[in-house]
Amino acid sequence: MKKIFAITSALIISLGIIGCEKFLAVDPPYAQDAENYFLTEEDYQNALVGAYDLLQASFVSVWIGDIASDNTIAGGESVNDTEGLHQIDNMTHGGVSNELRSIFRYNYAGLTRANYILEQQNNPDAIEFFGKDHVFAEAKFLRAFYYFELVKTFGGVPIIVDERIGAEQATNIPRASAEEVYTQIESDLLAAAAVLEPFAAQKGRATSGAAKALLGKVYLYQGKNSEAAAIFGEVIGSGMYSLIPNYSDLFLASSEGNSETVFDVEYSGLEGGSYGCFVCLEGNVGPGFNGIRQYDGPVYGDGNSYNLPTQNLYDAFDPADPRRDVTVLDIDGFIAAQADPSSITYAIGAGGHTGYYNNKYIKRQGEIGLPDNDLTSPVNYRVIRYADVLLMAAEANFLAGSTGLAQQYVDEVRARVGMPSVAVTSLDVIMNERRLELSCEGHRFYDLVRSGQASTYIEGFQTGKHELFPIPQVEIDLAGGNWSQNPGY
Repeated sequence: MKKIFAITSALIISLGIIGCEKFLAVDPPYAQDAENYFLTEEDYQNALVGAYDLLQASFVSVWIGDIASDNTIAGGESVNDTEGLHQIDNMTHGGVSNELRSIFRYNYAGLTRANYILEQQNNPDAIEFFGKDHVFAEAKFLRAFYYFELVKTFGGVPIIVDERIGAEQATNIPRASAEEVYTQIESDLLAAAAVLEPFAAQKGRATSGAAKALLGKVYLYQGKNSEAAAIFGEVIGSGMYSLIPNYSDLFLASSEGNSETVFDVEYSGLEGGSYGCFVCLEGNVGPGFNGIRQYDGPVYGDGNSYNLPTQNLYDAFDPADPRRDVTVLDIDGFIAAQADPSSITYAIGAGGHTGYYNNKYIKRQGEIGLPDNDLTSPVNYRVIRYADVLLMAAEANFLAGSTGLAQQYVDEVRARVGMPSVAVTSLDVIMNERRLELSCEGHRFYDLVRSGQASTYIEGFQTGKHELFPIPQVEIDLAGGNWSQNPGY
C-alpha cells in the first residue's frame, strides 16, 4: 500500500520517537495532532495508511523466524556485518541488539499509529461518515498484529490502548503479562472480524478472513486448541480461499492477490531508498538481502547473501517434493544446468556459505525495482496464506482430538504438490509438514518453541531462556529501569 501520510512527531511511543524524516516531516512542524487533524474522512484514511505502513518492517521478524531456527544461517559479508543476526543464529544474543530493538521499535510505532486513530472513538465532537467503523476495525486489526509480533518475540510488554503517551508517562507504564497482551489482541481481533468485510476494498487491506485467521493463530500460540479449531473452521468454511495449483507461482510478484492470499504486506518497486533507514522504504529489502552475492548470470540478480538455507533444511525434503527447489536454490546445481555455466559467476560472503539461497524471497531479474534495487523489491511478504491456515487447523484439530480433520487438512496441502498422504499420528508429523510447506517464510523458530521442540532441533538453545528474546536494554533504560528483563539475559 502506497504511503501517502506524514505522521507527525506528536506520536511519541514508549521507547522514544521514530526518527525517520520521511515519516515525520510536516510543514509547519508539529502543527497537526489528533485535536486538529481528524477533520475529514480523507484524514482518517490517510492516518490508516500510516498505520499500515509499519507492516513494511516485517522483514526483520521474518529473518529472525528462520535464522534462529535450523532452517537458515545469518550469512552476509562477514560475521561482523549485522552482528545481531549472527548472535541470534548462534544463540548468543543478549539485550544489546540492533535487530531486536528494531522489532521492538517498529511494532510500537505501528500500534501507536493505530492508537492515534482509535482515540477518535471516544471523541464526542468527531465527524461521522459512512465506513468510519471499518476504519476503526482495520486499526484494531493492525494493533493486534503489532502486539502479536511483540508478545511472541518478547513475552509480556507494556500495553497502550487508544491513547498517545509522552516521554514522562512512558517511565510509569509497567510490563503487562503475556496473558494480558493476548487478551488485548483477542479483543481487537474479535471486534475487527465482526466489522471487516470478506473482500478488501483495496489490495493489501485487512479482511474478516485475515482477522479470523490471525485470531486462530493467536489462540494456537496460547494452547487454546478448541477455540483455534473453531475459528479456523470458519475461515476454511467461508469458501473465500483455496490453494493455487502451482506451488512455484506462489512467491512471484505476478501472482500476488491469488486465491491463497489471506493477508500480505504490500511492497512497491517504484521508489528507491538507502541503507540509512530501512523502515523508510517502500520496497521489500528481503529479496535483495537474500540474493546471490556479486552474481552475474541469468534469472537472478546480485544480492547480499543473507538468510541462507542449511543443508539440514535441503535434506529434510523428499527429492520428489517440488517444494524443495521452490524453497531452496542449490546455486551450483542451478549453474551446472545452464547452457553456458562457465559464464556465470558469484561470490561467497565471509558471513557463512551453505551453497543454498532462499528461493522464495530472492532478487529475480524480472522483479527488480528502481535503484537502489537491493532495497526496492516489489515482492509482497505472504503473512498468512491458506496453506498455513490449513496446517494450523490440522494442528489445532489434532490437539483437540479431531484427528480425522487434521488428516484431511494435511492431505490437502500435500496433494497440491503431488505428494502422497502421510499418517498424522503425532504432532511431529504436522510440524514437519509445516516446515516443508512454510520454510523461509519466518515461522520455523516460533513453531519449534510453541511445540516444545526447540531444544531438540536448534543448536545452543537453552530451555527456560531462549523461548523469548531479551527486551532491548536501551528500552529498559529509557523506561526508567522499571521493566524486568526476560529470564536468563
